Amino acid sequence: MRKLAIAALAMTLAAPALAEVPSMDTMLGKTEQEVRQTLTSMGFEVRKLEREDGMIEAYFVGQGKMGEVYVNPQTGKPAKLKMK
Repeated sequence: MRKLAIAALAMTLAAPALAEVPSMDTMLGKTEQEVRQTLTSMGFEVRKLEREDGMIEAYFVGQGKMGEVYVNPQTGKPAKLKMK
C-alpha cells in the first residue's frame, strides 16, 4: 500500500500543472495592481503595464505564449486580447 501511495504522489508531482489562460470572459481586475496579480497568479510574467486611452494595457509572457491585453477598468474584463 505504501508503494502505491508513493507512486501516486510521484505521478502527481511529475504531471504538468494546467495553467489558466486569459480569455475575454476572464475577470482580470479594475486596477493595474489587480491586473498584475491576476496575470501573475495565472503563471505569466507581466513585462509592461500602463494606462492608455482609459484602459489598462498589459504585455505578458509565459507558458510559451506572449500576450497583450487592454482591460476596461470599469468592468475588470478584457476589451481587447491578443495571444501569440
